[in-house]
Parts: sequence; structure tokens; C-alpha cells
Amino acid sequence: MANNIHPTAIVSPKAELGDNISIGPFCVIDDNTVIGDNCTLDSYVQIKEYTRMGSGNTVHSHTTLGGPPQHLAFKNEPTTVEIGNDNIIREYVTIHRGTTQGHGYTSVGSNCMLMAYVHIAHDCRVGDYVIMANASSLAGHVEVGNKVMISGMSGIHQFVRIGDYAFLGAMGGFVKDVPPYMLATGVRALLHGPNTIGLRRHGFDTPTCNGLKKAYRIIFRSGLTREESLQMAESEFPDSKEVANLIKFIRESERGICPAQVRNYPVD
Repeated sequence: MANNIHPTAIVSPKAELGDNISIGPFCVIDDNTVIGDNCTLDSYVQIKEYTRMGSGNTVHSHTTLGGPPQHLAFKNEPTTVEIGNDNIIREYVTIHRGTTQGHGYTSVGSNCMLMAYVHIAHDCRVGDYVIMANASSLAGHVEVGNKVMISGMSGIHQFVRIGDYAFLGAMGGFVKDVPPYMLATGVRALLHGPNTIGLRRHGFDTPTCNGLKKAYRIIFRSGLTREESLQMAESEFPDSKEVANLIKFIRESERGICPAQVRNYPVD
């Protein structure tokens, strides 16, 4: 189908446009950009150079994609923003390009919802089915897994990793890695155990949820050293893929793991 481009929009002839695209009033589409099929851009959207967007994305007013990174060493190198398919990007979202000091790109997966005023900084990598609520922000080099929920006005520090299916509470400050399947919240964020409600909504069965809860207590509340607790969890749940993912994430952490809220739960 033909594209519908408002006469007030400025679209570079060097932009690569797919089919059935709607570009609203006063949008600006720069050189060296790619917009896939069936995308809709509301009014006043800016798609800056070196931005690549897949199909089926909806971008709301006053969003800027592909802006230069807020990085003093950036010298306008041809780094990129790469966005997948079927995302909803709401008003005033900003996503910045990568740097040569990082990956050289910033990426957002598919089927994500980025609510109003979300900011994704340089060299971040965001997975699929991620929801970032209003005014939540990722500093540079943050990695977010799949099916993560980041609540409103949360701030994630540079180089932090957020594991799959994690839930981050509102107005939280996250300076260390949040393991997969976990719930964390607080101005100086603490872990509060598995994200049980979210896991059930995503189809995890009762034995899996109970296994993650037991593994969490072993790892974070047993009083053992970290390696001793990880070995104990491995021996307790040798056949659990989810527990194995949790243990692998913790072992690979370079920044350190978000601490757990202190409670005196028994291991058994």
C-alpha cells in the first residue's frame, strides 16, 4: 500500500521507507534512516540519522529516536539505534545512539511498550516484550532481558543488567544487577523474592514458582557464602532450567547483585 505522508513532514530522500507507513504533521526524518512496513508516526516525531526501525511500530508525538549520546567522548561517529517490530513508543520518549566506547549501537527488541518520557541512553540493549512505565530511565550500557517490567520514575545505573521476567518497582534506584524472575524495589533497591504474580501471568507452573522461591531463600537467606549457596541451590534443583538461569546470571555478574531484604526465613 502507498505511504501517507503529511505535507508538513520533512522526509529525506535518503531515508528508506517501507510500505503502508503513516507520517504525521511536522515530523522530521533524517538521512540514513530505515522505517519498516506498517509503521505509524504521530505529529512532531524526529527520526534522526542512523536509526533503523522494523515493521508495525507506533511512535507518538514529540518522540526523538536516534539522538546523539550524552557522552563527552562522542565525535559523531556513525553509531546506530536499532528498533525491532510492533513496539508502542509513547510521547516524549528519547532513545540515543551507541558509542564507539560501547557496542556502537543501542537496541530495543520487539513488542515492547515504552510509556511517556522514557529515556534509553547510549549502548543499552533492551529485549522483547519489555514494558517501561512513565519517566523511567536507563543510563548507558544497561542490559534489559525479555518480558521485564520497569515501573514509573525508576532509574537504572550504568552497566546494570536486568534479568528476564524481573519486576522493578516504582521510583526505584537500581545500582546493581537484578537477577531474572525477581522483584526489586526501593530508592536503594532491594530484592523481595521471586516475581510470583508476573511469573504466573506468563504461564510458569506452581512447581517452577516454588522452586525459584526455595532457590531464592537458599541463595540470599541461608547465611552461606555466595558460592556455597549457589552450589546448594544447584544440588537441590538439578533439573530446573529456571534455577540454572538464575545461578548463571548471578555468577556472571560483574557489577554485583542487588541485595535482598533482610528476613529470617528458614531454608527448609
